[in-house]
Amino acid sequence: MIFSLLAIVQLCLCLPAQAVAGQDRTSFILNKVDDLWRGESSFAVVSMRVKTEHYTRTMRLEGWSKGKEKTLFRVLEPLRERGTMTLKFGSHIYTYLPKTDRTIRLTSGMMMGSWMGSHLTNDDLVKEARLEDDYKAAITFEGARDGRNIIEFTLVPKPEAPVVWGKLLLTILADGYTPLVERYYDEDMHLARTFTFSDMKMLGGLMRPAALRVEPTDKPDEYTEFIYEQLELNIPVSDAMFSKSSLKRR
Repeated sequence: MIFSLLAIVQLCLCLPAQAVAGQDRTSFILNKVDDLWRGESSFAVVSMRVKTEHYTRTMRLEGWSKGKEKTLFRVLEPLRERGTMTLKFGSHIYTYLPKTDRTIRLTSGMMMGSWMGSHLTNDDLVKEARLEDDYKAAITFEGARDGRNIIEFTLVPKPEAPVVWGKLLLTILADGYTPLVERYYDEDMHLARTFTFSDMKMLGGLMRPAALRVEPTDKPDEYTEFIYEQLELNIPVSDAMFSKSSLKRR
């Protein structure tokens, strides 16, 4: 869902799920959540702060996407890493290192490695899909909690879905379908990581959460936080941008 950083059809937040005739309510709401950062194409500027046991670092990135198969990130700051790029094309990921002028294709053994030192993996970038495609969902709680009206979904993988999670718990606001928390459980049903959404701002013409925080359960003092500075959806983006040869030209 994350990245969904750039995939990360705009929402019509004023339209209640009950008003859509002939559509299953659960599917309707999940599609609204999926579409929150999604467009036919997009451009974004994002700050990423990573805190681990050994270091804290902050980066600024710009990124483009087209459909679900094409994504390109470019480092803006810090200066020593400026120009480093990550290209996703289909199921392939390439990294361009400007200091050595090298382009590296990530192998299958590298997919579970950290993406740019964050708590997301390279595999997270590749596994861009709609929740409804990979999971069977049910509303398991709806009502007031902690002073807010929420809807909570439990999502379990479909038998043939290419996912590594045992289940997801997604909590959203009932008014507007804004995501609040997404919890990922491993195959043994132990909580593995938590995504928290906050800081509502006008982005891409609509109010959306501008901050996304990823916290691994086994490292409670660590996190990665993404802050959207800019988001544009459904803009002209050339296919030529998403090619291995274009990395050096940029």
